[in-house]
Amino acid sequence: MAAIPPVCDFGWKSPDFILPATDGKTYSLADISGEAGTLIMFICNHCPYVLAVLDRIVRDGRELASLGIGVAAISANDVSAYPQDSFENMGKLAAQYGFTFPYLYDEDQSVARAYDAACTPDFFGFNDRGELQYRGRLDASRSEAGPTDLRRDLFEGMKQVAQTGQGPTDQIASMGCSIKWKAA
Repeated sequence: MAAIPPVCDFGWKSPDFILPATDGKTYSLADISGEAGTLIMFICNHCPYVLAVLDRIVRDGRELASLGIGVAAISANDVSAYPQDSFENMGKLAAQYGFTFPYLYDEDQSVARAYDAACTPDFFGFNDRGELQYRGRLDASRSEAGPTDLRRDLFEGMKQVAQTGQGPTDQIASMGCSIKWKAA
């Protein structure tokens, strides 16, 4: 089922975390934060919305890092219900697509809850003071990739954050599969 996150809550502070990554290391928010800002992306291995644009996510992550934006992806789905999202499979996906950023595993879903993540993909772009400035879409793609010449909303928004500390006032929400929460 498709989910749409709320619009950007400008100034909301990024919650800290410590999570294991597919590269064998453990990362905190401070480890990931860039000098010009930070992008936290909630993704997973099986979502058609993520898979349709995963090459673009990797491209934008690499290019944003060159602008001083720290980048990380987090998977928080319930792997008992969605075994394709397991930590082992996360490592395979990161290697297959050549992730240049840490791919973190939120096994207990506490980080996804702290961020109020709604879907995959869900993008949280913070300025260098840890204030939310972007919570929009990657581009106009949905469950299938759109044309390659689509406006790069995420990249342009985070580029603006890197340059000015502020995100665009007009943002279009991301859309994707809902986070697969564990039963209470």
